[in-house]
Amino acid sequence: MTLDPRPTVVIYRDDLLYPSETFIRSQAGALRRFAPVYAGSRRVPGLDLPLETTYTISKGDTEGRVREVLFKLFGIAPNLEQQLRALDPVLLHAHFGWDGFRALPLAQRLNVPLIVTFHGSDATVTDLRYAKTYYGHRRYLANKGKLQKEASLFLAVSEFIRRKLLEQGFPDDKVLVHYIGVDTKIFSPQRGESAPIVLFVGRLMERKGASYLIRAMAEVQQEHPEAELVLIGEGSLRRDLESQAKNSLRRYKFLGAQNSEVVQEWMDRAAVFCAPSITTRSGETEGFGIVFAEAQAFQKPVVSFASGGIGEAVSHGETGFLAPEGDWHALAKYLATLLQNLDLRRKLGIAGRQRVLRLFDLKKQTSLLEDIYEGVCEREICSKSACEMSVKYQAGEAGTK
Repeated sequence: MTLDPRPTVVIYRDDLLYPSETFIRSQAGALRRFAPVYAGSRRVPGLDLPLETTYTISKGDTEGRVREVLFKLFGIAPNLEQQLRALDPVLLHAHFGWDGFRALPLAQRLNVPLIVTFHGSDATVTDLRYAKTYYGHRRYLANKGKLQKEASLFLAVSEFIRRKLLEQGFPDDKVLVHYIGVDTKIFSPQRGESAPIVLFVGRLMERKGASYLIRAMAEVQQEHPEAELVLIGEGSLRRDLESQAKNSLRRYKFLGAQNSEVVQEWMDRAAVFCAPSITTRSGETEGFGIVFAEAQAFQKPVVSFASGGIGEAVSHGETGFLAPEGDWHALAKYLATLLQNLDLRRKLGIAGRQRVLRLFDLKKQTSLLEDIYEGVCEREICSKSACEMSVKYQAGEAGTK
């Protein structure tokens, strides 16, 4: 096997990788100046990753679970550390705040800078009484001051998330906005709209707002009985949502979790994309919503609520419509307006793709990310050199006395 001459960057996610986290794999796969390898505690059923560049603490056996506990409690993972050290990485990039905190000891032992990307709930959950958080999340919240001080840089997926981080005391000079981006060659219109379909893609959980969409579609179908709601995704609310749809809708489909290719086919076929995310009682809200950029890349007008960072992904009146959060009557009005006006759908759809090409193209955004990587690495090298020079200088001064 030919060794990759590019410097190695470790992409850290504790669970590698859930089906909804295609944005992590896409970003890593788009790197050109750096060679990505994946590291984490364990593999989970989900996305395929290259076996030869994926490293985990646990293989799922008893010994592996013990190793996981040692790592999560004390930051100790000698086998993983040894494997990664052999690759001579220059940087560790963790996704989600809690995984950044978990990966901090590993980055320090490897003596490489740590970058952490914040995506949404890791920056917006403020009331744990209403949040189903895991131990790792709670431990991060109790110790985030350490991460704020010792990590090299924090990337926010939107201006909205950056503001949330600054409100929590993250240093202004260490928080940058970086939109992850969409592969606009893969997410590109093919055959185009084939039916009056309103498409939802997302987890069937409270924050994604599917219940509001079903209420809105009940109103829409009174005026447009031919309109169909198609929901792609899985989650704890599926049974309740199916019951709600059965009692109020004429035409609908629940397709469950689907792979990227199937999602892309439905995006191409749909007339409108709608995912009306909301803010939950815990404070959790949409940080950006890469799925909105994906739908717009397919030239689909988007309808949602003006919640969280969605207003950065969707330009109201230009690429779609954003209703006041929770107002499903306004949501229904926007959906009906689009379904009855083909020219408007086309106009907003074309503007949406142009906006994605300008602001959210994966190739462009990943090149900017690599500029960030290089800047952090150069700063780290300069900092270490200055420290070494200072030590030598002080030793020389001491020797002359």
